[in-house]
Amino acid sequence: MSEPIAELDVLKTAERWAGEGRALALATVIETWGSAPRPTGSHLVIDAEGNFEGSVSGGCVEGAVVSEAIDVIEAGEPRMLEFGVADETAWRVGLSCGGRIRVYVEKVN
Repeated sequence: MSEPIAELDVLKTAERWAGEGRALALATVIETWGSAPRPTGSHLVIDAEGNFEGSVSGGCVEGAVVSEAIDVIEAGEPRMLEFGVADETAWRVGLSCGGRIRVYVEKVN
């Protein structure tokens, strides 16, 4: 099964940005439960300046992922993020759809 074109475009953007010498992180939806805005395998590429392309959720969740990704770029250590309706963070960032998502954020070398 191949990835949707949009996901391939995000990975091509990551490749292009890396070729330009940008420091990058890649966020990937690795697990979903219930109602989730984006399916498993969705990507978001983020550079150290906070520019991004793609989507792992939408809305305020994406803003939180971008912020965490900048920290990952600086620290060099990956992070596992989880947002869900029962989680206070989820309400704060706007994931009130009733589902949960787990996002892995890693620095691209």
